[in-house]
Amino acid sequence: MTDFKKLTDELSVSAQLQPEDMQAVADAGFRMVINNRPDGEADDQPTSDELAAAAEAAGLEYAHQPVVSGNIAETDIDGFDAIVSLADTPVLAFCRTGTRCATLWALSQADELDNGTILKTAEQAGYDLSQLSGRLDQRRGQ
Repeated sequence: MTDFKKLTDELSVSAQLQPEDMQAVADAGFRMVINNRPDGEADDQPTSDELAAAAEAAGLEYAHQPVVSGNIAETDIDGFDAIVSLADTPVLAFCRTGTRCATLWALSQADELDNGTILKTAEQAGYDLSQLSGRLDQRRGQ
């Protein structure tokens, strides 16, 4: 998997990575990988431990922040933002399709960027997050 979709200079997202992909991730210049899939979400996905070992072998930092698709909590958003903010960049976050990671990024940006900028950035990376407009407004109002 080398289809990395850039959201910002600091963050790109991707669909499911395999352990054998980690060296290509490092070779592409990423410094850290965030896995947003819970272990066991699908039968064919590698475990977080397998991915962490491969990331370490490739010289990458690794974080496992499991987030249930379609049920993103405020703590998930804040946690994702903290991991990215504290990481050596650039960071590559992945999940099954990349949408969950793009959603976490979008919601973490509600205080920084207007909805149009957030949604356009996601769209340019191949993610239609237009259904998030109301939640972005809510998050901005907190």
